[in-house]
Amino acid sequence: MASPSIATNDTALIRSTIAGFLQDRLQPKLEKLKADDDEARQKLIAEHQPATWIADAARRVGQIQQVTHAIKFTHPSADGSSLSSPGNPAADTLELGSHSLAGEWSADVVGNAAALDVYKFLRLSVDGRTLLDRAIAHNPALAEALSDDASLAAEWLAAFAALPEAKGGPSSHKLAKQLYWPLDDGGYHLLAPLLSSPLAHAVHKRIAEDRFSDAAKAARDARRANKPHPHGYRDYPNFAIQSFGGSKPQNISQLNSERRGENYLLASAPPVWESPALRPPLKTDTVFSGYFGRRTEVRRLVGVLKGFLLRVADAGTNIRIRDTRAELVADLCGEALHMAAELRNFMEAGWSAQADCQLNLAEQCWLDPARALGDEDFAARYRRGDWKDEVCLRFANWLNAALKTDKTLLGGPEALVWQAVLGNELKLLREELEDE
Repeated sequence: MASPSIATNDTALIRSTIAGFLQDRLQPKLEKLKADDDEARQKLIAEHQPATWIADAARRVGQIQQVTHAIKFTHPSADGSSLSSPGNPAADTLELGSHSLAGEWSADVVGNAAALDVYKFLRLSVDGRTLLDRAIAHNPALAEALSDDASLAAEWLAAFAALPEAKGGPSSHKLAKQLYWPLDDGGYHLLAPLLSSPLAHAVHKRIAEDRFSDAAKAARDARRANKPHPHGYRDYPNFAIQSFGGSKPQNISQLNSERRGENYLLASAPPVWESPALRPPLKTDTVFSGYFGRRTEVRRLVGVLKGFLLRVADAGTNIRIRDTRAELVADLCGEALHMAAELRNFMEAGWSAQADCQLNLAEQCWLDPARALGDEDFAARYRRGDWKDEVCLRFANWLNAALKTDKTLLGGPEALVWQAVLGNELKLLREELEDE
């Protein structure tokens, strides 16, 4: 329990803070009056006396509610329940929601916009505690500061403390979003999804800082000038701005008013894949020598496989080496099949009949099978099927050449183990081709 002297000091400080708040509200109104309008001046001064104003605020506080999830974000004319919830503490950290703010969020207020000044009053902080927190805790210093009449002070304290409490029982509305969730007994729950205003506010604040702060602007200027800078910046491509409340955002909620009705939406559409124009392998007798070998993933896999073979050249063999080697070769075979699928699906049938196509006939059958529909000679060669073995052999020769180093003589008798691995994977490649 606080000592009498501490309570007295708190009371004096609270009274001083309230008086300053009321004076700040009164002064702009007085300045708008005409110099000779004494009646209106005296009326305003009387209305802003602490006892008078606080009594009116205690009456009007019932017109507003402190919430986290406001129904009017769904529709401005929806009259169902708004809720105050810190979020689900059991939610997974990968799920984004009110719980992600870890209690560091700004509460929102809904209700009669004309009574929002009461909320500003309750947000006044004295010695690190807001008047609302003190009211909820039934703080004696606040009660004494509100009125010398103990029963009247208790009544006002209770009215202010009820700000976060829901008005009436939970209810939805015809203009609200509603989901009927089936239950095992044949009944259902009626779910009403509500927007988390504190979460939207935190996102808006973060993005606004990243877009408009002096630090972000300096970083962008440095990049445009191609100059070094101590830190980077964040961009949010293709984000959208959702507007709530039109010209009267305060009718939705207090935080919505502070954001000028803006709610930032991050882009959630899948990326648009922009592939480079596909060109056929022309002016070469085999697709493997350059066309296939220049593919980014093929170059990477060849580099990884070559490095691995060099590292294990003197290590003999074991199951880990065999499995890694086989997996890398299988990935290269997969890349070959992927390349063939691209040429078959995206090139016009018969492209291999062009004058500048010098591919060997086996690879023409592999990469341009639809040509057989309009070329009988080509169709006869395709149906024989022996081109499949030739394609596998050409792939093996290309891979051996790509991997050959002074330390890995893959073409010699000492490479029989390697040839067995390669032969295994080529058998699987041959089976893939056999399915065509």
